Amino acid sequence: MGDAAPSLDGAGAGQGRSINFLQLARRLFREKPLGAIGGVITLALLFTGLFADVLAPYGMNDTDKLNFLAPPSAQYWLGTDHLGRDMVSRIIYGARISVVVGLTSSAITVAIAVLIGVLSGYIGGPFDLMVQRVVDAVMALPGLVLLLVIISMIGPGMWSVIVTLGVLGGISSSRIIRSAVIAIKENSYVAAAQAIGCRRSTMFMRHLLPNIMAPIIILFSLNIPGVILSEASLSFLGFGIPAPQPSWGAMLGGKARPYMMSAPWMVLWPGMALAVVVFGTNIFGDALRDLLDPRLRGGSGRYGLTGRGKELARSLRGKLADNGTAGSVGAAAGKAAANKEV
Repeated sequence: MGDAAPSLDGAGAGQGRSINFLQLARRLFREKPLGAIGGVITLALLFTGLFADVLAPYGMNDTDKLNFLAPPSAQYWLGTDHLGRDMVSRIIYGARISVVVGLTSSAITVAIAVLIGVLSGYIGGPFDLMVQRVVDAVMALPGLVLLLVIISMIGPGMWSVIVTLGVLGGISSSRIIRSAVIAIKENSYVAAAQAIGCRRSTMFMRHLLPNIMAPIIILFSLNIPGVILSEASLSFLGFGIPAPQPSWGAMLGGKARPYMMSAPWMVLWPGMALAVVVFGTNIFGDALRDLLDPRLRGGSGRYGLTGRGKELARSLRGKLADNGTAGSVGAAAGKAAANKEV
């Protein structure tokens, strides 16, 4: 019995395959070209946000008093706004806001979702029931209305928006992590670890967290576009990031609306930037989900069949079909044999 613990730790770690990011990138470009385009857009957003000070030709609030509402030209590629500020520079600095809000809020979302989902799914019982009723109550409320109420109570600002979006998103997304934990804790290696007295902290770190990394990455990537769009909606309504910060949502609303007909570039370029970024991050997140989720065909998660497992499944289906057995029964038997081999 003394030799069981080392082998158990190895088995537990082996159940969750480590994610090879270089191989994942190759599969992304080979199997999901549209998702690869979304990845390039996401990287461009990150690069623009990080180096906004270098890329922007002017300061985000520098004004030219002789060029109010100037159309696109050689000097101002995308024109100027009603205060004479360069639209290119403000869009570039707006990308920084989107990067900060998207990444920070998504990180908070993932942290809260993992905390609630792991505890609720692993402990179960009355605790799980109570937590899920709270989650149901939060999810039952209209998202935008709840955001407006909370922001109006704590006041607008970048960190108010980040924390509010992160906390509400984490509570709602905890269902995803909880489902993954419930599926994992039914495995035999988890029961064996409990039987030999494995500490709960070790159980979390060695057996649960490595096996839910794929859902965590998917949750993080798919949450970014929603957060960016929610921040833009709040800023458009005047509850988000206040002026003079160049939020794309604020650039679409506020003082820009009276000039939509006379200076359409004031709303056209921020709207296009927002649409391209949300589209790119969305398809990138969808591609990562398709590649990492083991429940989807082609997923590289733990439930994917190896080459040997697929051969066993095909051979068993063929033998059962020759004996006149129904194809569905043969498929089930083949999959069971392949899972045993895995």
